[in-house]
Amino acid sequence: MVVLTDKDKKRLAEKHTKLLTELVKKPENSTCADCGAPGPRWASWNLGVFLCIRCGGFHRRIGTHITKVKSISLDNWTPEQIEHFRRIGNQRANAFFNPHPDRHPPP
Repeated sequence: MVVLTDKDKKRLAEKHTKLLTELVKKPENSTCADCGAPGPRWASWNLGVFLCIRCGGFHRRIGTHITKVKSISLDNWTPEQIEHFRRIGNQRANAFFNPHPDRHPPP
């Protein structure tokens, strides 16, 4: 088991924040996955989507057994969570969870 120093933990947190910031700048992730608001600052790490603060609040109220919400810049992230976002992202998640947005428009 690897034990990280406080300095290493801080460096890792900064690296993860930078990676998430780069991911959220991609066109497919640059708006909230639920409502389309620009500049999402929150994320549901188990669903792999970026969210605005309003929709992040809705996700928190749904419950952690369904969606797990974190701040992109204020919370700590694991490498596995970052990789999950690289694999999924808003576009792929929306295609899976709402394949017919014309029949089920966002709130």
